[in-house]
Amino acid sequence: QVQLVESGGGLVQPGGSLRLSCAASGRTLSSHTMGWFRQAPGKDREFVAATTWIDWSTYSRYYADSLKDRFTISRGNAGNTVLLLMNSLKRDDTAVYYCAASPSGSRIVRVDDYEYWGQGTQVTVSS
Repeated sequence: QVQLVESGGGLVQPGGSLRLSCAASGRTLSSHTMGWFRQAPGKDREFVAATTWIDWSTYSRYYADSLKDRFTISRGNAGNTVLLLMNSLKRDDTAVYYCAASPSGSRIVRVDDYEYWGQGTQVTVSS
């Protein structure tokens, strides 16, 4: 059974940075798409970023247009970990951030595209 466990959330001041990590267990997900979504209070869950497998240890990266200048996604641990580095954080970035994984490499931006989900980690941007 696949499990995704997020870590790294917390409270940060506006302009600060955080790095989220998601570790997969139960099976190797090195060839899966792994990504991040977020959900703010009262809003729908939205796509943040994703990495799709190309070959060996090479991955493509995709971002929500509004976040690509501040957020960086990467894979580690032979593809079984996905990291999200968030810089220049704003109050609007406050949300629960979810890690997700999918066997598809072509459908990556919708919640329904993903088969596996973590429990989420809270990110609060506040002074």
